[in-house]
Parts: sequence; C-alpha cells; structure tokens
Amino acid sequence: MSTDESSRFVRLRVELVLEISDSGKLTGAAVDRIDGDGSLHDDERGHARTSVSSDAAEALAYLVDPLDVVREVPGVELTQASWSSEQIDYDPASREWDLDDDSEDD
Repeated sequence: MSTDESSRFVRLRVELVLEISDSGKLTGAAVDRIDGDGSLHDDERGHARTSVSSDAAEALAYLVDPLDVVREVPGVELTQASWSSEQIDYDPASREWDLDDDSEDD
C-alpha cells in the first residue's frame, strides 16, 4: 500500500472512564437490548443475559457501539472497530488519571 493510500486511514483512540450510578438501569437496558435482538439464538441470548446481569462492564460493552461515534460524521466510513469494557480502580486525584498531563512516564 502506498503512502497516499494509507494516509486515507486514521486511528481514533478514545478512552472514557464512566461511573455507574445505577447498575439496575444499566443492566435493564442491556437486557432489553438483548431481548430485542432478533439475530440471537436462545442459547446465545441466555448467555448474554447472564453476562450483563453479573457484570456492569459487560452490560456497558453490550450497549456501546463504536459506529455511533462516527455515524453522523460526513466523509468518513468506519472500516474497523473494536472495544472493550472493564471495571477499574479509579482515583480522580491520582496523577495517573490526569488527562491534561501529556507525559507518559515520570
């Protein structure tokens, strides 16, 4: 692939830290999405329900679609996407979480 061809592609990295303020609502929304997904077979649906009911990060990952980030952006087409969600230890006062700090290591 030439430089001209490869320059058409851009990797957009986004990192979000979210506070789950109501895990019941989050889980309920994920279960509703699962129940409305006609492409899932019953065994897949059961597994998905169990996953989102036992882990808020799984529920969030089930509800987030990277396509939504760029769906309305003119002139771009999503070529590839991947995402994950995990529970983390978060301390907003920690320098580790300072988004304004451009340095990687001290």
